[in-house]
Amino acid sequence: MSATPLLELRGIDKSFGPVQVLRDVAFSAHPGEVTALVGDNGAGKSTLVKCISGIYPTDAGEFLFEGKPVHINNPRDAAGLGIEVVYQDLALCDNLDIVQNMFLGREKRSGIVLDEPTMEQLAAETLAGLSVRTVKSLRQHVSSLSGGQRQTVAIAKAVLWNSKLVILDEPTAALGVAQTAQVLELVRRLADKGLAVVLISHNMNDVFAVSDRIAALYLGQMVAQVKTTEITHSQVVELITAGRSGNLGLATESGNGHEPADATPGALR
Repeated sequence: MSATPLLELRGIDKSFGPVQVLRDVAFSAHPGEVTALVGDNGAGKSTLVKCISGIYPTDAGEFLFEGKPVHINNPRDAAGLGIEVVYQDLALCDNLDIVQNMFLGREKRSGIVLDEPTMEQLAAETLAGLSVRTVKSLRQHVSSLSGGQRQTVAIAKAVLWNSKLVILDEPTAALGVAQTAQVLELVRRLADKGLAVVLISHNMNDVFAVSDRIAALYLGQMVAQVKTTEITHSQVVELITAGRSGNLGLATESGNGHEPADATPGALR
């Protein structure tokens, strides 16, 4: 695991009119690791992801990618760096097959016609590289797939384009126990292949099963980012619901009320 984060954010602010959604957020994602991004509804998780992916511009702060300052002004900039997001709705088309979905909007052509053999080969290689064995045919329509298989296709689509950072938004939210286990195994394999993975989840069992680090947002502030082995389930819940747990998180009322209690900005350790 690299000591240098693949992605590092410093002092990120984002407001919508008079409402400040993100305040001085620090965040990092390392290659070969799964970082779980947790927080209650309204904590700012979706806004942070949309800033990373170039959908929303930030009001202040720095982005570093592979240790170098970068500017992400739109989704094309993010994709150019190797940042891919798998949103909760998956953005798959039920009336298209797996190959067509994986190359949707990025089709390969041979002259004026689609290069179907090349796309099918690349799709097969991507799924095989992720050790996906639950899909019977690459030409199955997505409408015929289970929830877990759909999630697998969406993740494979994200890693098809030489991605370096994959952000997964609640990938197990609508899945059963067996399908959840399959998706979590796939998430782990992404990190084991050297990608940086950001997992957004409300399921603490999933978070502790697969993550290397946990980053907790509370009312737009990053109150802690710690190794999973150094924090307990109950501490994470306290950070999510109150912004503080023991010596982690926001300062007490005797402090200034904004800086985390940890000496490192953003409570990173």
